[in-house]
Amino acid sequence: MDAQIKERIERSETRIFKAIFPNTTNHYNTLFGGTALQLMDEVSFICATRFSRKKVVTVSSDKVDFKKSIPEGSIVELVATVTKVGNTSCEVTVDIFKEKMYDYSREKAVTGKFTFVALDDDKKAISIL
Repeated sequence: MDAQIKERIERSETRIFKAIFPNTTNHYNTLFGGTALQLMDEVSFICATRFSRKKVVTVSSDKVDFKKSIPEGSIVELVATVTKVGNTSCEVTVDIFKEKMYDYSREKAVTGKFTFVALDDDKKAISIL
């Protein structure tokens, strides 16, 4: 991978923090999986856009692992990083870290991969670089 692409990857890393409130939890008072996926797709879209500076759309999500539950009242950080670059697409890995609101513990709770393709105004795939 050339230095210019590495630099673009570093500059496009995207981080978002959220508080987990009752309206985003399931009947176990933990973050609803669908909400986690929505947040991951959003942060990965922002990351892919910042990397390419082109119109991108999600074409797939792959291997989302819910390793730890995220209880109501947690703070989460979503970290999105471009991990693979193709001709017209890029893969973004998203990690969700959970923190207790009132102490300093932090652990990775969810990981997933999202693939984006760059499109022109006619919705045809174009070079992502």
